[in-house]
Amino acid sequence: MAAELDAATGGLLSVWEAARESTTSRLSSAQLRAVMVVERHDGINLRRLANLLNMLLSSASRLCDRLVAAGMLEREPGRSDRREIALHLTPEATRLLAALRRDRRQRLAAVLAGMSGEDRGALLRGLVEFDRVARAREGEGGPVVELPSAPPSPGARPGDGTPAVRSA
Repeated sequence: MAAELDAATGGLLSVWEAARESTTSRLSSAQLRAVMVVERHDGINLRRLANLLNMLLSSASRLCDRLVAAGMLEREPGRSDRREIALHLTPEATRLLAALRRDRRQRLAAVLAGMSGEDRGALLRGLVEFDRVARAREGEGGPVVELPSAPPSPGARPGDGTPAVRSA
């Protein structure tokens, strides 16, 4: 099953990568992942970021240095322990992620428009469950997985068999 899923996700990953390249080309994939983790865990410390990214602490520290220099992250002394650093997104990073998601959703919508409502619903249900399990694994030290949020299909109406989509 894993091999079939790996082969079948080629189209999704190419849509994802095209949006990333057009919107966030100045960030590496590792930097983008770090920004997305900080977005989800505002105020995260460096040790937890390194753990979620499955990186050495020193590598995560250098990655954050580059993101601070690029204007994507801000470091703040911890509230309870001033030796600990809390990481936050800058407004520029927030705008960049919003632009990435807009571009990604437009590209996904174009592909989804060619699928039947039944197939769109099956895809969404499967990805939602995959996301749930991946996030549960993240809490156990598993890898961080950022899945695209599927946009509503063009022309979808309540009750047409297309499940409601929650926004990321």
